[in-house]
Amino acid sequence: MVPPLPESWQPIVGEETEKTYYRQLVRFVDAERERYTVFPPENDVFNALKYTPYEQVRVMILGQDPYHDVNQAHGMAFSVRPGVRPPPSLRNIYRELRDDVGFKIPSHGYLVNWAKQGVLLLNAVLTVQAHQPASHQNRGWEVFTDAVFRSVNQKDSRVVFLLWGNFAIRKAGLVTNDRHVVLTAPHPSPLSASRGFFGCRHFSKTNQALREAGLPEIDWQLPLQVTEE
Repeated sequence: MVPPLPESWQPIVGEETEKTYYRQLVRFVDAERERYTVFPPENDVFNALKYTPYEQVRVMILGQDPYHDVNQAHGMAFSVRPGVRPPPSLRNIYRELRDDVGFKIPSHGYLVNWAKQGVLLLNAVLTVQAHQPASHQNRGWEVFTDAVFRSVNQKDSRVVFLLWGNFAIRKAGLVTNDRHVVLTAPHPSPLSASRGFFGCRHFSKTNQALREAGLPEIDWQLPLQVTEE
């Protein structure tokens, strides 16, 4: 099963769940879970929306696909469960944070603290078959998450969109509201981070943009140690 949408998002994108593509998507995910291991677990699929209610979104970071190894994905882009070593892309994000804002690198990759401050950590595709990256692409998730993206674009208060890598940057056209800020850079993957992600200073630039709009800054520093909620 695909769980129901978190309450704050139901009036925003709830109509998507009534559309034919979404019903077909739910049937596909159900069938996949019957045959294979699918990540993240069912109750975690909408964690990005659960931890960041619509009215609180101030920053949006768009990922592509959930992590596909055991115990990693828990429904938020780039984040992993406590006790799981941060994957390479997240370690590179931490490195840029350290160089940009003096971030102290924690022992974990659990980003819930950002989400609770209004950082929407949304993957474009919300499920994946174990050990099969991109296995649930082009099944309907992208239509749904584009609707989420467009709804954030409609907010009256400023949102900073952090788009890393070609896939995310292609979504920049969905931002049509002049009050918002779009920051782009290569993906933090080890394959591309040295081509411009390192040195992009997106975290201090985000806080500058929020400050200029009279909004609270993000405290990017994570607890050095955490346990799962």
